[in-house]
Amino acid sequence: MSENTLHFKVDRIYKLPDSGAMKAFVDMNINGLLLIKGLRVVQGPKGLFVSMPQEQGKDKRWYDSIRCLTPEVRSVIQEKVLQAYQAESG
Repeated sequence: MSENTLHFKVDRIYKLPDSGAMKAFVDMNINGLLLIKGLRVVQGPKGLFVSMPQEQGKDKRWYDSIRCLTPEVRSVIQEKVLQAYQAESG
C-alpha cells in the first residue's frame, strides 16, 4: 500500500488552554483501520509542528512510539494535523 492510497483524517482535537508550548493533542484515523492517539501540536521557535506520541524508556529518555518510515508520510500527517488545528482556531 502506498501513501497515495492512504487516507488521513483527524478524528479529534483536544486544545490545551494556556498550555505554553504544547497547544493540542490530536487523534488521527488512517483508512478507517488505524487510529494514532496522542499526536501533539507544539509551538516551536520556527512555528507550529507535530510531535509523534512518545513513551519514556528505562533510561528516562523519551522515544517516539510511532515512526514514519518515509518523509512523505510524515509531511502528510503534519499537514493534515496543522490544517485541522488551524481550522479549529478560527
